Parts: sequence; C-alpha cells; structure tokens
Amino acid sequence: MEKESYLKELYARNPPGSLSRLQGKVVGIAGAGGLGSNIAVSLLRSGVQRFILADHDRVELSNLNRQHYFLDQVGMEKTAALHQNLLRINPHVEVTLHCRRISADNLAAIFADAHLLIEAFDEPEMKALTAHCWTKSYPDRFLVMGSGISGYGRNEAMTTMVRGRLVICGDQQTSCTAGAGLTACRLGIVAQMQANAALEILLDGGLQG
Repeated sequence: MEKESYLKELYARNPPGSLSRLQGKVVGIAGAGGLGSNIAVSLLRSGVQRFILADHDRVELSNLNRQHYFLDQVGMEKTAALHQNLLRINPHVEVTLHCRRISADNLAAIFADAHLLIEAFDEPEMKALTAHCWTKSYPDRFLVMGSGISGYGRNEAMTTMVRGRLVICGDQQTSCTAGAGLTACRLGIVAQMQANAALEILLDGGLQG
C-alpha cells in the first residue's frame, strides 16, 4: 500500500489532527528493555514515526516475560529486534539505532536530535546518569523517567510527578533490586504512563496539572 494511504488507514482512529502535529518529532529512548520496548511500540501506534534507540544489550529468554520481543529474536541486539518489530507495525518508521552502552561521554551526542528523551533503564545509577547528562546538556527539553516498577498490584501507588521539564512516572519507591520481581502488568503500567506523558508533551508542549 502507498505510504500516504497506509498511514491514513493505520492512524484513522487516533485523535484528530495528532498525526500532522507529530510529523517531524523525534523521540529518544535510552534503554530498549521492558520499559523502552513497550514505550516505543505505544508511541509508534500513537503516531510518532521517528525514534533514536540506544541499548547495548541482547534479547534473552528471561526478557520475554515483560519486554516486547519474541522467541525467535532471542540473541539479537535489542535495538535491532525492536526496530524489526516496529517495522512490522509501520514499515515507514524512521529509526536511528545505537547498539552501545550509554555513558556520560556519549549520551548528549547520541540523542542530540531528539525533541525529548525517555529514560528506560533498570539500574538506578543509569537513571541518575541520564538525568544528570540530559538536564545539563538540554535544560530546555523534557526528560520522562520511570521509577518504581517492581512487583505487582498497587495501581493506586502509581503517579506522575512533574518538576519543570523532568517527569517521573511510577510509585517512585520500589527498586528493581528489592526482590519483588518484575511483571509485565506493573512494568507495563509505568511504560504506558511514560508513553502517555511523552505524547502529551509532543502534542501540547507540556503536561497539564
């Protein structure tokens, strides 16, 4: 199907006018695991069509309980596997891949073209590094983070905190190392909160409330 017709049909049920407002918007996602892979899929389905994805890891069998990958992708680089899955939804998506470890020396350069950055790491030290480097390099651009994703239940604990251009989604308490484990249900809630916040920023220029 021709591109224009395909996009019109694919996004026919999206909010009126949203597709044109998302044209040209670039979303950076630091981490392509449980949060990042699900966020990318949701934003693509919502009309975002340009991404910068960075992750040094490969798909493991244990990832399949919560990450948007499949059995035949085990062993692949996560960035390449995620790109493959995004293309299956929208073959016209534009993705820049960085299969490398994010560091203080390269984060700003990797995501230089992103209109906003979504932090999607498990490790607290990587979350801190991302927040420090992004806010220092691009203080005028939003950073959407996830914090408190472990375990299950407790929907009422999930919140979105906004501090200037820093947005934090989750319960902001439970750690991935707290022994609670990771489930697709609770992690998925935080991923969707992050994706929803990012979409509101891209469409409206910020968050209400």
